Amino acid sequence: MPTQYDDELNLIKVKCENCEKCSLCKTKTHTVFSAGVPNSKIMLIGEAPGYYEDIQGEPFVGKAGQLLDKILGCVGFSRKENIYICNTLKCRPPENRDPLPEEKLACSEYLNAQIEILKPRIILLCGKVAAYSFIDTKLGITKLRGKWFEGPNFSKMMPIFHPSYLLRNDSREKGSPKWLMWQDIKEVRRVYDQMN
Repeated sequence: MPTQYDDELNLIKVKCENCEKCSLCKTKTHTVFSAGVPNSKIMLIGEAPGYYEDIQGEPFVGKAGQLLDKILGCVGFSRKENIYICNTLKCRPPENRDPLPEEKLACSEYLNAQIEILKPRIILLCGKVAAYSFIDTKLGITKLRGKWFEGPNFSKMMPIFHPSYLLRNDSREKGSPKWLMWQDIKEVRRVYDQMN
């Protein structure tokens, strides 16, 4: 279904798809711009495309993406209905390594444009790379997750675990990463429901 943001986002997407600001443009299969529904309430920002995302041109489509969809679905969020998903990088780094500072800088124009066009009121920073892109800290994601931070355009930002980390930590016991993620996503839903 078309949204009021489509024209502006499409202009940025086309520019992004033709970008040659860093060397990742030479090794990518597809540019991975976004998924979900453009809206002014909630945006999830991941780290960078992985193998499956690079092949399909959509963020979070591998096993980590399937887990993310389940986590979001537990509190009634869906990429088909009410959440916009993008990454700090729009092209896959080789071997899924962490993005380099110059790659993040080259891609920041597109991420900043997505944020500026949508002006989301809640931003979920999925994983340490996304969190460190917005929060100047030396704290690890385990200490950052679940806390609210002030974000761009008066948004509220919360770092959360990346689902690939949760796939490697299967326990659901109290205090485990999966248990903590459940607490975080319930808190996000609570704040989301208080918004007009």
